[in-house]
Amino acid sequence: MADSESRQTHYYPLELLFGKVFSPFEQFLRRATAGGIILIVATLLTLFLSNSPWHQSYHLFWENHFGIHWGHWILDQSLHHWINDGLMVVFFFVVGLELKREFMVGELSSLRDAALPIIAAGGGMLVPALIYHQINPSGPAAEGWGIPMATDIAFAIGILVLLAWRIPRNLIVFLTALAIADDLGAVLVIAIFYTPSLNVSALIIAGLILLALILLNQSGVRKVLPYLILGLPFWYFVMLSGIHATVAGILLAFTIPARGRVRPDQLADTLSARSENLRDTIIHSKRLDPLVNGKLAGIIQSIEHSSAEAIAPQQHLEHRLQPWVTFAVIPIFALANAGINFAHISIEILLSRVTLGIFLGLVLGKFVGISLASWLAIKIRMARMPSGVSWPHLLGAAGLAGVGFTMSLFISDLAFKDALLVEEAKLGILLASLTAACAGLIWLFWVGSKTKELE
Repeated sequence: MADSESRQTHYYPLELLFGKVFSPFEQFLRRATAGGIILIVATLLTLFLSNSPWHQSYHLFWENHFGIHWGHWILDQSLHHWINDGLMVVFFFVVGLELKREFMVGELSSLRDAALPIIAAGGGMLVPALIYHQINPSGPAAEGWGIPMATDIAFAIGILVLLAWRIPRNLIVFLTALAIADDLGAVLVIAIFYTPSLNVSALIIAGLILLALILLNQSGVRKVLPYLILGLPFWYFVMLSGIHATVAGILLAFTIPARGRVRPDQLADTLSARSENLRDTIIHSKRLDPLVNGKLAGIIQSIEHSSAEAIAPQQHLEHRLQPWVTFAVIPIFALANAGINFAHISIEILLSRVTLGIFLGLVLGKFVGISLASWLAIKIRMARMPSGVSWPHLLGAAGLAGVGFTMSLFISDLAFKDALLVEEAKLGILLASLTAACAGLIWLFWVGSKTKELE
């Protein structure tokens, strides 16, 4: 009895906050927390290898080329480019699925609820870009203005969830919605401002394939395979057009059907009838092993098929791909992009305009932009403060939004071709993310302590 009671009263922070039955949103938070931990481990491993005796071999490894050859057609890239232009498409595809879900049924589906995080995300992108531009107004370094605009959703949400027992649930909802809106903004920045030139022919072909994908959706095709088959040439022609290939992942995700073929009420009727059939078969059968009882196996398979028909392809893909993105795609991206050799760091690099622009943009710009935009939106009644969230809580979340790892590294690779500028950008991103994470964590822990004392 005592053991049973101890099991019932033992909660993890998320279980204490949400209960033991997790909604899709809460499952997302659990994945984000795990993703943040895995990303930290991958980053530390990358920094170790970059500063080990094998650092040269480590960096040369990512420059190995391999490609696909078919007659005169050749697609040849370095491993680094395959990761950034190919593997990261899967990451952006999942981001697109999450964006679509949030706009349809999530925290961004209601204009009233979405107003504050969207306005805050806008301020949190504009102010960092302006700070960076003031420090780097011209020259090759000026191209990096988009780097401090992005918040890393896995790191930021992962850190916030660690404090779940000290902060309001709606603060996590707010930062999640803000980070998702921020992701959309970053994708638009990549598509519009980091596209050096356009191949009109390839763009037209990509547009026709996108139209075919939309027609598949509108015609009621609910099988995933046709979308993925068209998705491959769509990715290729988007990449060939000059627009970054990862944009294809976002657009493809928005064409995936968000409704199942069978409605839940239809599924209930079907399952009820087949359950009766299954019960009768069990009663009148001598063999209850589906391996040898074909009728029993058929009924079970029909139940499985009907259940699968009620799951939307979008939901199915997000559920299947999210663990791969969390535990494989993002860590591999970090391994290929986050390496810095500390032996090459000097005072000049540490105090360079790029490093300072990114550091101040993320740490100061995100905090000021989100806080000021939120205050203005609430002041003029365009938005409302989330229930249970106070200004000290919101300021802490604004500070945490300065953690800009994955997307910032990705944009820096697009913005700079000079190796020194890339190294300065990486240093600024790492220092800013560490500073923002520590400051936000300490502040919210203190705010939570004060709240507990008042209670």
